[in-house]
Amino acid sequence: MSERIAKLTKRVVDAAQPKDERYVIWDSALKGFGLRVEASGTKTFLVRYRVAGRKRFVAIGRLGPLTPEQARALAQATLADVRAGHDPAEERRRERAAITVAELARRFLAEHVTPKRKGSTAIHYRCLIERYLIPRHGARKAYDLTRPELARLHLSMQKQPYQANRLLAVVASMYSFGERMGLTPEACNPASRIERFPESRRERFLSKEELARLGEAFRRFESDGRFKEGIAALRLLLFTGARLREILHLRWEHVDLERGLLFLPDSKTGKKTITLNAPAMLVLRSMDRFGACVIPGANPELPRADLKKPWMAVTAAAALEGLRIHDLRHSFASVGAGAGLGLPIVGKLLGHTQAATTQRYAHLDADPIRLAADRIGATIAAALDSRPAPAARD
Repeated sequence: MSERIAKLTKRVVDAAQPKDERYVIWDSALKGFGLRVEASGTKTFLVRYRVAGRKRFVAIGRLGPLTPEQARALAQATLADVRAGHDPAEERRRERAAITVAELARRFLAEHVTPKRKGSTAIHYRCLIERYLIPRHGARKAYDLTRPELARLHLSMQKQPYQANRLLAVVASMYSFGERMGLTPEACNPASRIERFPESRRERFLSKEELARLGEAFRRFESDGRFKEGIAALRLLLFTGARLREILHLRWEHVDLERGLLFLPDSKTGKKTITLNAPAMLVLRSMDRFGACVIPGANPELPRADLKKPWMAVTAAAALEGLRIHDLRHSFASVGAGAGLGLPIVGKLLGHTQAATTQRYAHLDADPIRLAADRIGATIAAALDSRPAPAARD
C-alpha cells in the first residue's frame, strides 16, 4: 500500500483518484490524520497512532457522510483520547466482540439453567427471557443495558407484579453468571437496586366446615365412579401436604406401604421422603395398580398431566370456588401448626429446606406465647365476671 503526504483539503480529497491498489494520503498539518482510497473508489478517513510502541489504525468515517472538515475534527478528538491514555482501536475491537443480551441469555440458559435447575424452572426462565427481555433489549450489548432501562421494562409489567419481579430475579442471576464466566464486566448488573413490586401472598386455609363440604364432594364423586384416580390424587395431596407434581409423578416403586413412606427421587427441593399417615395409606391401599404410575394418564406407564377436571367439579360441588389445589398443602400445614406440633416438625413434613419458608404459618402455631396470652386473658375475664380463675395447666 503506497503512501503520500498532502494537506487534506476538500480539493485534494475530491481529486484523489482510485488506482490498481489502495493507497493513503497523510495530512501534512495534523499528524496521524489520513485518507485511504480503495481501488473501488471508496474514500475513508483514518487516524494512525502508537500505543506501547505498537502502530494502530482506526477508521473514523467515509467521505460523503463526512466532509474533510468534519473528519479533521473527529481525528483531533480521537488523537486527544489517545494522549489521555485510551486506545480507540482496541476499544472498538472489544465493542465488536462484546456479547449481546440475547447471546448472554442463550449461554445462561444452556450452561447454567438447563443443567442446574429443575425442568419447570428452566421453562419459566426461558419464557420470561424470550417473552419480555429479548424483544426489548436482546440486540443491546450486555454491558450497555442500564438499570433505568431495565427499571422501565419492569414498570411496564406492573399489572403482572409477580412476573415482573421474577424477571428481575432472572436477569440478576443471568448477569451474575456473565460476571463469573468473564462475559460481562464486574458490577454492571442492571437488576441491582431496582425496587420490586409488592406481592400479596395468597394463602387459603380450609376451615373445618369447608373440609366437611370438600369431603362430601369427594364421597359424591367416588360413589358414582367419576374421577376415581383424580379424587384419590386430591385426597393424597390433602393428607400428605405434598406438591401437585410430587403426587402426579409418583410411581409405585416410590411407595413403601410397609414402612409408611414415599421415597421421591426428585422434587422441588431435591430427593425427598414423605411420611404417610393412616388416611393416606388407606387411599394408596384402595387404589388399583394399572401400571408404573400411581396416578396414571391415558397411558398407564405415563403420569397424568393435571387434575383440572376433577378439581373444578369438586370445588363447584363443595361451593369452594376460587380454592386452588395448592391450598390443600396450606391447609395441611395450618392443621399441623394450629395443633401445636411446632413449625420445625411442620416444615419437615412439608419438605421445607429453609426454616424461613415455614414461618408463614407462625401465626397459626399454638406456641407458649399464645398459650400465655390465652391464660392471662382468661384470668382477667374471670375476674371481670366474678368467676374463679381457671386452673393452670401444665
